Amino acid sequence: MRLGELVGKEIINIFDGMRLGTIANSDLVIDPETGEIVSIILPQRSNFLNFWMDRREVVVPWETVKKIGNEVIIVDLDSTFSQYKR
Repeated sequence: MRLGELVGKEIINIFDGMRLGTIANSDLVIDPETGEIVSIILPQRSNFLNFWMDRREVVVPWETVKKIGNEVIIVDLDSTFSQYKR
């Protein structure tokens, strides 16, 4: 799969059904030696109330990706999901 094919896909957590974000608004961490994706870094969704507050990111380890579909990427971040917020 090419990187361009991931752009625009919504990331959904199968554990709780939460929408985490879209690949277009994210950064990918790539291992420079192997060229493999290590993780996806998604910015926290913003709204008017948290505009001035500290924005947090959600780090989705690539090993949690379970399925890549035409429109969504399904990940499985269990109850330890809070450790992936930074």
